[in-house]
Amino acid sequence: MKSATLSRPLRTAKRCWIQGRRIYVEADASRTFSFPASKYPNLDRASQADLEKLSLNAAATAIEWATIDEQILIEDAATNRFVHTPRSLPAPANPVG
Repeated sequence: MKSATLSRPLRTAKRCWIQGRRIYVEADASRTFSFPASKYPNLDRASQADLEKLSLNAAATAIEWATIDEQILIEDAATNRFVHTPRSLPAPANPVG
């Protein structure tokens, strides 16, 4: 007899923002958490301007950056699992010359 595997949906966030070098996440009305950018080497090396270009993905299950190759699942950050999740950045445009 096969056992059914129950999977629960990934955690989502309402919003995310940056204060200094800390990333804040509002998961719901009663839960906000934060973590330092230094937990992720790509974020630690990033300029403050690049670090501030964060947003939630369309499903609100991950934080992404416009110019940094990093994607952090809300589930991972909420449970203190600081693992690198690369995302595909668009290829740089070739200058016309």
